[in-house]
Amino acid sequence: MELTNDIHHNAALIQHQFSNTEDFTQKKLLVHNQTCLILYLNTLVKTELIHSGIIEPLVIENPGNANDIVSSAAVHRTSDLAIIVDALLAGSCILLTNNDATATLISVAETLGRSIEEPKEEQTVIGPHEGFVESVNTNIYLIRKRLRSTKLKVQYQQIGKLTNTSVAMLYMDELINPDIVAECAARIAAFETDHLYSIENIEEWIEEHPLSPFAQSLKTERPDRVISYLMEGKLCIIVDGSPNVLVVPISFFSFYQSSDDYTSRWLAGTFYRLIRLISFIFAITLPAIYIAIVSFHSEILPLGIFYSIKVSLTYVPFPPILEALVMQITLEILKEASIRLPSPISQTIGIVGGLVIGTAVVEAHLISNTMIVVIGLTAIASFVTPLSEFGTSLRILGFPMMIAASLFGFFGIVLMLMIIVMHLCKLETFGEPYFYPFTNFRPKRLQHALLRLPDWKRHIKPGFEGGQMSFFKRWKKN
Repeated sequence: MELTNDIHHNAALIQHQFSNTEDFTQKKLLVHNQTCLILYLNTLVKTELIHSGIIEPLVIENPGNANDIVSSAAVHRTSDLAIIVDALLAGSCILLTNNDATATLISVAETLGRSIEEPKEEQTVIGPHEGFVESVNTNIYLIRKRLRSTKLKVQYQQIGKLTNTSVAMLYMDELINPDIVAECAARIAAFETDHLYSIENIEEWIEEHPLSPFAQSLKTERPDRVISYLMEGKLCIIVDGSPNVLVVPISFFSFYQSSDDYTSRWLAGTFYRLIRLISFIFAITLPAIYIAIVSFHSEILPLGIFYSIKVSLTYVPFPPILEALVMQITLEILKEASIRLPSPISQTIGIVGGLVIGTAVVEAHLISNTMIVVIGLTAIASFVTPLSEFGTSLRILGFPMMIAASLFGFFGIVLMLMIIVMHLCKLETFGEPYFYPFTNFRPKRLQHALLRLPDWKRHIKPGFEGGQMSFFKRWKKN
């Protein structure tokens, strides 16, 4: 719908879109025998900017046309009603003048938001302490401030019929496979919904294997980490209102890399990276190994250790599998309680859960001492991952591993590990192997995945192997 030369008709058209909305404001001015109307939503604008940059110049100046005196830098003229409504919802005010079929859109948006601070989940000892916030423009600023290159490209989309949430895709031109950009844009555009609340909605929509326990995209709040992925030929997605940035495609080993690896000396970085990878095996197999030894293979233990475990199990009425399941579920309950409660109370919950409850169940002969130690080590190993979401996936994998160990012993553990490895080798994200470089074995790439090599040794060019992927399968959401 287009505007006309009648100022009152135009104002009525715009006001009709915001009927029964009490924050819609209309001011009428008579400037040198010329009628002007200023329309805006007072909850989205800086009213002092309207007075100082629009109303005062209109009253004081003596222009030939009221539209010529607007001092705001963000000014646009249009006669399209849809564009005008979107501008009002984005924090602009509308200037209408008599006998003029166009409206002047002036950006006077209120810029309230959380200040830039260090992410709580990805803290570093030596590295930068800036983190993303909920504003898409601020997040892009944090990236461009560090990556001053014309090859950094930004593409916007509006998702949500009611929310009109801004979604930005960032990538480095000539470093990324263009098929990934086209495919990701198509998947986001196919996201038909009335509302988009957070980046997790985008994550669920674009992933290819929703039933997989492994995350197929990486969320981070660190600008330095996003820049490193951009330089590797990855694509980053920013959603307005979310402090996390989504990185695709991603590999399994990316979840075990931390910013501290590159802010410390390469020997220390390599050591801690290997510790994290070893903790992956501990997190999914340690309770299962204990169950298999106690139930089937106690003869492999030295006599002293076997006697100690046997004494702790003497008065426990439950089988090892039930012990492990109860303690794992109790651990998850305590973790959820500590997250939801305020910080001082959550610390109390941790102490009560770890000491009082643990000691009480052992003294009551409900759980053995050894099982408490095993579950504690398993929890610590799962918390080693730099991203907490991936640690949750490991604890979930521990449940079928324990069941297999209780049924078949070590054979069940080996069988489950084979299934996990086969699943990892088969998994793909945007055509790139998830378990790369083990899937497409490349010795040089393998050492970069497992080790933190010194800077003078990391000479592999960013991007995909050979500059192009050998196979790209287009995915469509049913």
